[in-house]
Formats: sequence, structure tokens, C-alpha cells
Amino acid sequence: MPDTRAAAIVLAAGKGTRMKSSHPKVMHRIAGRTLIGHVLDNLAPLDLARVVAVVAPGMDDVTQEVAPHGVAFQTEQRGTGHAVGCARSALADFTGDILVVYGDTPFVSTATLRRMFERRHASDDPAIVVLGMRPVDPSGYGRLVLGADGMLDRIVEHKDATDAERAIGLANSGVMVIDGSVVWSLIDRLDNKNAKGEFYLTDIVALARRDGRRCAVVEAPAEELLGVNSRSELAAAEALFQTRRRMAVMENGATLIDPASVFFAADTRVGRDVVIGPNVQFGPGVEIADNVEIRAFCHIEGARIESGAIVGPFARIRPRTTIGAGAHVGNFIELKATEFGAGAKANHVSYLGDSTIGAKANIGAGTIVCNYDGVNKSRTTIGAGSFIGSDSVIVSPVTVGDGAYVAAGSVITRDVPPDALAVARGQQVDKPGWASRFRARSKKKD
Repeated sequence: MPDTRAAAIVLAAGKGTRMKSSHPKVMHRIAGRTLIGHVLDNLAPLDLARVVAVVAPGMDDVTQEVAPHGVAFQTEQRGTGHAVGCARSALADFTGDILVVYGDTPFVSTATLRRMFERRHASDDPAIVVLGMRPVDPSGYGRLVLGADGMLDRIVEHKDATDAERAIGLANSGVMVIDGSVVWSLIDRLDNKNAKGEFYLTDIVALARRDGRRCAVVEAPAEELLGVNSRSELAAAEALFQTRRRMAVMENGATLIDPASVFFAADTRVGRDVVIGPNVQFGPGVEIADNVEIRAFCHIEGARIESGAIVGPFARIRPRTTIGAGAHVGNFIELKATEFGAGAKANHVSYLGDSTIGAKANIGAGTIVCNYDGVNKSRTTIGAGSFIGSDSVIVSPVTVGDGAYVAAGSVITRDVPPDALAVARGQQVDKPGWASRFRARSKKKD
């Protein structure tokens, strides 16, 4: 049976020579997520029947990034119309609408794409809906030329435009929704008689008009259609994302003491009545519950922080870590793959890796969990209500029982029973008068 739902073609074969990078352009990241990852994330709520990315041969990392979606290959770059045509075999049995988006345009919102589909199915039945914008400086963009009826007559590329056409403020973003029943016949009729010698996708508008079909425009803010072609544009896109996300986090009920110094990942989730201090950076995979305080200069990734916890300042929280409700993780604490229990405390200068820390345990300053023997990593369990004295070393794999005490300065290599005291350090030896005799010998040598 033919599939009549909408499909999307994501054009991602560009090498991005202006990036001066060995990586494909669409694999560069904003807020920890690839450019094409942002595009796919915006497509996901649309319930598309199929998504096909058009890539160049050898772009294996892009192929992996878009999986489980399929790919089509553009062996030579001959323009956007040619690129769309390369996806034909992947959509051969498809009869629904086809959305064309670009892998380097990460901010086209789901809401905007929905408006395009709604316009495509309006009563006047346009064959093509083009997404337009009105940038402050439209130089370099194609122009959308409207007819007297307000419908789209044609798109003219900047290099081929007359002075009068270049004076038009309505610019082409490149994003289109096309009637799937006519898309391939339009693509087949494209030619490359233009300033670039390429097959322009934009020329299908004029072809559809000649066939007596209407074409329409939906407008979106220019910043939503920001494309990334250089490192400076990548930085501008990062800044735009962070500004939007900071505002969204504050509007949702969190406090950012110095918003401009806080950086979020694309998937950071922040609850209400959270307070985030200056110079905090979130990597991917962070969830913060309500009523959490993140103090200044923390770096957090791949972690869940439960309600009422206090983290930092200067804490590093690494992936696969959970910080329990009401726990305190203080300055210069590093946690990695650790379950840090509710109400537990580690306030000063410690490393706790591959560990389970029980509820209300107290970890003294300078505690180190030695989780790596040079070959394997092993886990340590520190029981609920236990007390680890300052400057202790816990050599994994070890279990410290509930309520046990470890004396300061101990090196623990065996399990400690519950409620026991473990002392594992050299016995103190005092030698009366040794210091004065040492100083006297040293003075004679001088």
C-alpha cells in the first residue's frame, strides 16, 4: 500500500569548506548536539512516515548520526534540486507530501513546520509551500517574488536577480513542503542554465506555476532560519541557543544568578525553584529536580540531581551519577558513575568514582576511591550512615558497612563490617630531641 503520510528529505551532503574542518559541517555541535541532530529533533514530533538524509559518500559519521533513518547518496554536488532528486529511490513508493529541510539549519521549529503542512492542505491546494523570512540584510539569499494575488510566482537566486528583485525584502530559507504527487516530475524538468550552473530546487516554483498550480509562502523569524556555514556562524548559533534556553529556564521557575555565564546542553532539564550560580556548565544528559542549588563554577553531565540537593561550588559531576534528595556535594568534589545517597555529604576535595554512597553517609575531606587498577574498574559501596575520615583511600572493590567508621588517614583494602571502626595506617613513632639534633648537624655542614 502506498504511504500517504508526509516524509522529509534532509539535505546534508555539504562538506562545509568554510568550517575548515575534517568533519562534515552537519556534525558540528550546538549545546552538545550536532546540527543535524537538532534538525531531527525538530522533525520528531511531526510523526513523519519517513526521513531520508542526503549525504556524500564517505560520510559514515553522518549516516550513524541519523540512524535509524535512511540515507541517500549525492556523489557529486550539482545543486539543491539534484540533491533532492538523489532521494527519489528511497521514496519511490511514497505519495504523501515531502518536506525539504537542511541539515545545517538547526532552529526551524516544529511549530513552523506544522504551519507549512497546514498551508499545504488549505482549500486553495498549493503544490509548494516555501518558508520565507525577512532578514535585516537579505544579501546572498534568493528572493520570493509574489504575484498580484499574494501567491508565490517564482524564486530568483541572488546572483541571477535584477536590481529590482534584489530590493525585495522577502527572502527564501530553502525549506519547502511539496505535493508528493508532482515532486519528481518537477525535479525532472529542472535545468542548470543559471549563474552557478547548478540545478536549483527553487526553480520548481516557476514550473509548478506554469502547470497551473498555486504556490504559497509561510513566514518565520529570520533567527529561526539561521544557517551555519562557518565557525563564526556556529558561535552565533550557540549564543542564540543559549539565550533562548536561559530565558526558558527562568520562565519555568528557576533562578540564574548570572544568566550569561550559564551554559546548557540541548537536553538539560531544570525543575522549579532551582538556583544556579555563575559559571555553571551542563553537558548532555542532566536532569535537575525542584529546589536544587547549583553553586558557582560547577561542570555537570550525564547526571540526575534530586530535590533539595546542594552541589558546589567547583564540583565536577560526571556521567551515570545520581545525587540523592537533600545531599550535599561541596567544593572540588568529583563524582563519576556514583549513586550518592539521600542526605549524604561530601563537602571538601574528594574523588568518588564507581561508587554507591549510602543515605546520610559522611565523606571526609581528601577521600579518594581508587576505582581503577590499570586494567579494570571496580565498584565500592559505602553504607548508609557511615563515616569516612579525612584523607582516607578506599581501594576498590570494597564494602564499608552501614554505620561503620573509617579512621582518618586510613587505606582500606578489605570490607569493613557494619558499625565497626577500621584503622589502617602506620603507627605513630615519636623520637624526643631528634629535631634539635638534626638542625645542629645541618648547621655544621653549612
